[in-house]
Order: sequence, then structure tokens, then C-alpha cells
Amino acid sequence: MKWDKLLKLAGIIIIVAAVAVLAVKPVFPDVKWLPFNKLIKQGLDLQGGVHVVLEAKDTPEAAVTPERVKQAMAIIENRVNATGVSEPIIQLQGDRRIIVELAGVKDPDEAVRNMIKTAYLEFKTEDGATVLTGRQLKTASEEKDPQSGQVRVNLEFEPDGAKTFAEVTSANVGKRIAILLDGKILQAPVVDEPIPNGRAMIRGYESLEEAHNIAILLRSGALPVKVEVMEKRTVGPTLGADSLDKSIKAGIAGIIAILVFMVLYYRVPGLIACLSLVVYTLLVLMIFAALHVTMTLPGVAGFLLTMGMAVDTNIIIYERLKEELWSGKTLRSAIDAGFKRAFVAVLDSHITTLIAGIILYYFGTGPIKGFGVTLSIGIVASLFTAVAMTRWFLHLLAGSNLVRNLKLYGA
Repeated sequence: MKWDKLLKLAGIIIIVAAVAVLAVKPVFPDVKWLPFNKLIKQGLDLQGGVHVVLEAKDTPEAAVTPERVKQAMAIIENRVNATGVSEPIIQLQGDRRIIVELAGVKDPDEAVRNMIKTAYLEFKTEDGATVLTGRQLKTASEEKDPQSGQVRVNLEFEPDGAKTFAEVTSANVGKRIAILLDGKILQAPVVDEPIPNGRAMIRGYESLEEAHNIAILLRSGALPVKVEVMEKRTVGPTLGADSLDKSIKAGIAGIIAILVFMVLYYRVPGLIACLSLVVYTLLVLMIFAALHVTMTLPGVAGFLLTMGMAVDTNIIIYERLKEELWSGKTLRSAIDAGFKRAFVAVLDSHITTLIAGIILYYFGTGPIKGFGVTLSIGIVASLFTAVAMTRWFLHLLAGSNLVRNLKLYGA
């Protein structure tokens, strides 16, 4: 039984150490899930991107009103979110201006075009008559045929549009119906037969990405007011990279100091705390990667904050453990009693901090929301590793009888 526990503990240490080494500097470059910094998305302050200032303009067709500006802002946000940009910052400045910040955008010009395009869809017969428009469009989605590899955009019309489309296709069998986007002909297919189900396809795209961008524009519809680009500039990650580098160096120095303190002051439990802290760090990074969390400088601060709380939790538990050993209890009994007495204080601090993180997430925007996400994930992981895993590690060590001297546990 003693060797059983020793093998378990040794196996855990070897696995944790191996994963930690690979996460920091992978020796297998073909393994795509390593390292973590390749999987965790970075925000604008860390990887750079594009900063755009848009301004609504009055036109004879539509005057600028606060309601129309807010509607335009919502449409722009939907278009940006549909492209997959992580945690865009979209905010109103004054009565007419909209500020958009996008992280990691490779083509700023294309991003801006997709944001402000009117996306006016028309179906015209051979005589030039417009028979359908985008107002009657229900949805649009891109698709790649798995057999032919042909890329297309699938259109579905509202009930009234579907009825009109059925009538138009019935009256134009053998003729062409042109499909135009913003006055440009995308396709002019020949109607082979009536289409009664209100579904159509636009073919002829070179890539799925191109079809995806068109589908986004068609789904989001036209902007309610004219929008012009007042400023567009590329934001470099230099400031964020410098700050991140300093944060990492400070974090490493702090962690080393904490680990040395824990080992010197708490001895054997301190070693277990170091192991739990490494497990905690790897667990949080894995969750960040799995949930596609966008890391910003405030997010890094939230991560370091929860790491400090994880250490603090171990300190509270070990102080209780020492008190139980001083009262004359055996090691196993002292471990159980120490964790039981410390649990209330640990749980209380974690729940209050978790509530703060949830509030920041729901009511914050941009980096503040990112801080709330990393804080909440770190708190839950900290509670698990500091309470469940640390206790299990200590029981494994106690059951192995590897270290019997109670003074090494703080007695």
C-alpha cells in the first residue's frame, strides 16, 4: 500500500513536470496544442490591430439621429462579431462617432469595407425590373459543396419574398435573373424551373472566406445612415508587448520567491503547495485555450491575482494544519481537521471574489470584461487545486510514510 501511494505521487510529479516543460518550450514542434501561448488569443494591447473612427453623416434620404447611430453601431458590431474577431471594442464617441478597435486584423481595409458596406441586394429580370430586394431576405449562409468543392451563398426569403420569388421564377423560365450586390452583378443565372420554396443560391466565389463575408453583409442588412471613415490606423503591440514582458518577468520573480518561502516556512506542505501551484497554472492555461479566452493586459493581471489567492489559500490551510498537529493529533487526523476548519474562510473569500468577477464580466466592456473572465476562471481553478488536490496530495504523502517526522509538517 505504501509503494502504491509513492508510485501515484511520483507519477503525478513526473506528468506535471513534463507538461510544464513542454508548455514553456516544446521539444515536439509538430504537436499543435503546445505551447499555450499559441492557443490563447491575444487582445489588441498584446498583438496589435486596427483602430477605426467612423462618423455618421446626414443625407437627403436619412438624417442622423441618436437612434439611427445606435442602430448602425449594433449592425457594425454584428458584422464584426460574425467575422470571428475576438473581443472587439466598439463604443460611441459623442453623438455621431463610433470607435472600433479590432485585434489581430491582417487586412484593415477589408475589415473597414465589411463594416460600412451598404450590402443592398437586388434581383433583376432581363428587362431591368427589380423584382426582389434584400429587405425580403430572411437569412444568408455560406457553404462549400463537399463533392464538387464549389463555394456558394445560400439565400432564404421571408414568406412574402418567397411567394414573389416563386412567381418571378415561374414567369422567367429559360431567362436570366441577375443578382446584384450594391449595383454590381454577382451572378446572372438562367432559371431552369420555378423555385417555389423561397430558396436561392449565389455561386462563383473563389474562396469560402469571400462567400462568408458576403453572407455576413446580407444577413446584417444596410446601415440606417451614411457612415464615413474619419480615421484608420494600425495599432502596434509594442506598448502591450513591453508591458507583457515586464509582467511576465515580475510574475516569474514573484512566483519563485513565493515557492522558496513556502518550502522554507512550511517544509513538506510547502512542497505540496508548489506542486499544486504548478497544476493550478497548467489547469488555468488549458481552460483559457479550450474556451478561446482573449488575453489582454488586464486579463494577465487577473490571472496573477488569482495565483496569489491560490497561495494564500494554501497558507490558511497549512496554518490550521499546524494548529491541529500542535494539539496532539495524528498526521491524517490533523490534515482532515485542518482542511475542515479552513474551508469556511477559503470558500467565503473565493465566492466574494467570484461574484466581483461575474459582475465585471456582465457589466464591463472590452478589457474589463476580459479581466472578469480570467478572474472568475482562476478563482474556480484555485478553489479546486488548493482544497481538493492539495488535500489529496497530502493524504498520499501521509499514507506512503515517506516523511514521518511531524516537525517537517510544522508540528
